Amino acid sequence: MDKGMFSMQTMTRRKFLAYLGTGTAALAAASAGLGPLAGTAHAGRTADHMFGYKSNKVSGFFEPIAPSSEDQLILPRGYKYDVVAAYEDVINEAGDTFGFNCDFTLYFPINGSNTHGLLWVNHEYSSDLFVTGAPAGADGKYTAEQIRKLLYVQGGSIIEVVRDDSGVWSMNPKSPYARRITGLTPFRLVGPAAGSTAVNGATTVQGTFANCSGGMTLWNTVLSCEENFESTAEDAGLNPTHYGWVVEVDPFDAAFEPRKHTALGRFNHENTAMGLSKDGRVVVYMGDDKKDACIYKFISSKQYLPELGRGNTVLLQEGTLYVADMKKGKWVAMTIEAVTKRLNDANFKIPSSIKLKREELQAKFQSQADILVNTHEAAMLLGGTPTDRPEDIEICPFDNTFFVAHTNNDSHGNIHGHITRFFEKDNDLGALEFDFEIFAAGGRQSGFSAPDNLSFDSSGNLWTVTDISSGSLNKGVFAHFGNNGLFVIPTQGPNMGEALQFASGPVEAEMTGPWFTPDETTLFLAVQHPGENTEDISKPTSMWPHRPGDTIPRPAVVAITGFRFS
Repeated sequence: MDKGMFSMQTMTRRKFLAYLGTGTAALAAASAGLGPLAGTAHAGRTADHMFGYKSNKVSGFFEPIAPSSEDQLILPRGYKYDVVAAYEDVINEAGDTFGFNCDFTLYFPINGSNTHGLLWVNHEYSSDLFVTGAPAGADGKYTAEQIRKLLYVQGGSIIEVVRDDSGVWSMNPKSPYARRITGLTPFRLVGPAAGSTAVNGATTVQGTFANCSGGMTLWNTVLSCEENFESTAEDAGLNPTHYGWVVEVDPFDAAFEPRKHTALGRFNHENTAMGLSKDGRVVVYMGDDKKDACIYKFISSKQYLPELGRGNTVLLQEGTLYVADMKKGKWVAMTIEAVTKRLNDANFKIPSSIKLKREELQAKFQSQADILVNTHEAAMLLGGTPTDRPEDIEICPFDNTFFVAHTNNDSHGNIHGHITRFFEKDNDLGALEFDFEIFAAGGRQSGFSAPDNLSFDSSGNLWTVTDISSGSLNKGVFAHFGNNGLFVIPTQGPNMGEALQFASGPVEAEMTGPWFTPDETTLFLAVQHPGENTEDISKPTSMWPHRPGDTIPRPAVVAITGFRFS
């Protein structure tokens, strides 16, 4: 057994609580003066209830599990899960169905309830084998009906969920709120690139797809992120500049026109993490999920006003997009003036990663819209630091540090990835200078590999799921880790950075989108692409969630319960 994985296996409950509680005084001190951010993270809780043993919402106690290669979702003793919704389940009386390959989840209480609410779920991509069938057109492309289905199963689902008196979570298929947002749904482009030549003059576009992770706004709407959009756009014959954006949806109000925020840049968006600067402006952190890509943040021009509610959405239309220069510890403003200055400097050497000549780049970057549509290239020109697949980013609710899951980059020999912790100058999310550290490194010593989505609990513990590729699971240097898992990593105390495995996923699946109910008695989790490497549909490599009568595996969202107060 690996010491990094199993040192907690036989711990007593008292020792485990002490393990999680160590350092809470430091957390409390660090949180002083956070103002709106601390209140936003866990509204209605007092500082005494946030810190120390009495607020140990991690689970009260759990015995870390061992890695597994079973075709099951495995949890510690005392916990259970309910399958809330799976691919093709009917979600409303109109007959809409739950999409494929669920990812990010986000719970919205109904009337403040921890047992009744709406759940937003991202749907990232389709499958020839399980959804559309192989391209059947005479030209070797998808037929019109296949394209319609390809687009329909992506995007997002809004479902109504409820926990009954027996503690079982289920979906209400007659919900008046439930609906789909898909690759067929009309969207409005907003912000500097809307209507520009960079997007071919478009102000409205068709649909959202490749929806990976996301975030929640301070005004209680969804921000969903379009990641690997290129193949779907090409297959469907759609303009690729209309995709790769952060989209906003109000789950409660179908009259709110879904929109794409061009001021936040266009790239392979993983998620968003929203907070406030010390002077009250909205700050949004974002990662670009590909090898040698950058970390970004957007700072609004105007201040957030809670009394405006959803009216604050306009803050995401005017502001400055920055890219992280990790060598200098500075945020670099991404403006057309800065790019033009670089390109007009004859002594400036074009980065080797950019394959265009100087004259071609000068022709390409003529306006701020061009910067936003071609964000990665602009970032390289301005000195943004290429990193190892920056996926999920989350702001610690206690001290304003933010964490980035760098999943891996085999081109650099970073096989197992790491989690980076950033420290903004003066503890201000609006600062333009920062420092950073490697908070936790993947590998045998830590028991996890390829960190992906992140989430905090109210004791300051970081929850992370892993994303070892399906073709690598249980092979070679990845054999040690078993199937993809969910881990809890304390962020303070003597065991800071050590991972405890809480869950193991089914065969060839990854678990995504961990999100707690406000009281942290339930954790929602998506199980994506079980049986992904199946070649013969009559012989699937996974049958999870093992529903009676099923012939294929089904991506699904589960509700995990068993969390108890200390």
